[in-house]
Amino acid sequence: MGSGEGGRVKGSSASGQPRSLDARGRVTPTHLGFAAALVTLILDQATKLYCLFVYDLPVREPVELTPFLNLIVVWNRGISYGLFQQHTEVGRWILILVSILAAFGLSYWIRNTSGRLLAASLGLVVGGATGNVIDRLAYGAVFDFLQLHIGTWSWYVFNVADAAIVAGVIGLLYDSFVLEKRRVR
Repeated sequence: MGSGEGGRVKGSSASGQPRSLDARGRVTPTHLGFAAALVTLILDQATKLYCLFVYDLPVREPVELTPFLNLIVVWNRGISYGLFQQHTEVGRWILILVSILAAFGLSYWIRNTSGRLLAASLGLVVGGATGNVIDRLAYGAVFDFLQLHIGTWSWYVFNVADAAIVAGVIGLLYDSFVLEKRRVR
């Protein structure tokens, strides 16, 4: 029962380890990357759904959580920092298509990398991009709700997907400029 060829359990490697684990018993970079994407997507969509439909943020806003963090409602029709605002259906669909193509390209990269930080960083970007695509498809714009500020100075309004994308890009830069130098030595 459950055995494949040669007495191996289906879904395991020749060493008997599940395919999601490497020879040392650690999660493979590919599985780590896709797990990061899935966790990011779930957290992003769960927080958005909660703020919109359970907490009813559109009715309550603004909500001061701390002296430097508010919950507010912003419908972003552009990309990060509100750049390239799209007010037409064609523009919205172009952003959706570009995001989907980027997510597929980065997913391919995840499948072909051996670096754990690189895979996790790519997964954060894929999960964030996918979360924002879901918003564009469901609402016509991305729901942003976290506002960092100090006094009257305010950072841009963002969501969990945006934070994951930024963290992923930081990880990619660290992998490229710091870890790559160590690997070359």
